[in-house]
Amino acid sequence: MIKARITPASRPGGQWRRAQTITAYLFILPNFIFFFTFFLIPVAGAVALAFMEYLPGSQRFVGLDNFRAVFADPLFGVALRNTAVYTFFVVLFWLGKALLIAYLLDPLSKFTQTFFKSAFYLPSVTSGVIISLVWLWIFNPTFGLLNALLNLLGLDSVAWLGNTSTALPALIFMHVVMGGGSSIVLLSAALARIPRELYETALLDGASRLGVFRNVIVPLIQPTLLYLVVTGTINTFQVFESVYIMTQGARSSPPPPWST
Repeated sequence: MIKARITPASRPGGQWRRAQTITAYLFILPNFIFFFTFFLIPVAGAVALAFMEYLPGSQRFVGLDNFRAVFADPLFGVALRNTAVYTFFVVLFWLGKALLIAYLLDPLSKFTQTFFKSAFYLPSVTSGVIISLVWLWIFNPTFGLLNALLNLLGLDSVAWLGNTSTALPALIFMHVVMGGGSSIVLLSAALARIPRELYETALLDGASRLGVFRNVIVPLIQPTLLYLVVTGTINTFQVFESVYIMTQGARSSPPPPWST
């Protein structure tokens, strides 16, 4: 006796389910093409270039020679250390500033919150080159705004970007002041999802404002904080244009932007 083999396609409704599967793949096909074309292929090309000696019009496979040259360069360790210090302090103070501002904006009206969130988010959509040039004038050792404030206090001017002991703190200060716009928006959304009853209950139980912040607010927005720490660390490690424009890599005194 021969028994017919029942497959998902031959069951009642099997053709309908197969049509659903094909339709689902057709819906994700545009995103997959976009991901494959503009992300996967460039990443694979970047990995391949790491093993090449690339010249205009020609390239040659050199294996691990590029990595050996990088690790043998004494400046690599200095750059890695400076980047790690820069990333640690920028992410720490950047996130702290964003959390403080979002917490202060939370009790305000929707209109006021929208106004301040837009104001803080504006630098995020401004060109990094323009921001760097503005801060290059602020840190100017001769007529910069920061040194003018120091002179009003009776202090001497400082070559902020021309001294190895002040260049890195100056860059950290700039990015902490200008950054955090998107973090404020995300943290404000996370705070808005916390039920107000939890605040009232904690206060009725005798908790202080600091205790409510530490024991109620921070645990409930912890997923958002973790996301911002991860993305902030990745983005800060990739910083290049502002550091290069403001310090030219290693010059003792960065030239003005109009010089050749």
